[in-house]
Amino acid sequence: MNDQATEFTRVERPETDAQTRAIHRVADAVHRVNEAVQRAVAEGISVELIRVSRHHNGAGAWGDQIVPTIRDVSKQD
Repeated sequence: MNDQATEFTRVERPETDAQTRAIHRVADAVHRVNEAVQRAVAEGISVELIRVSRHHNGAGAWGDQIVPTIRDVSKQD
């Protein structure tokens, strides 16, 4: 084994503008949602994401807002 300790240093992220940060936040959240859906399906739960509204900023930008519908397939009639 190597007896020398590795020293770690903080690496600062490059400065980004507000739009880039917003895009990264959405991408990270979608990734977490996808992982949660995969885990739910692995546990026998069906998940469907449904758009319930569309958010507008009044200047041409918009975004879909979603809610999950869940069905536990083990409890079917």
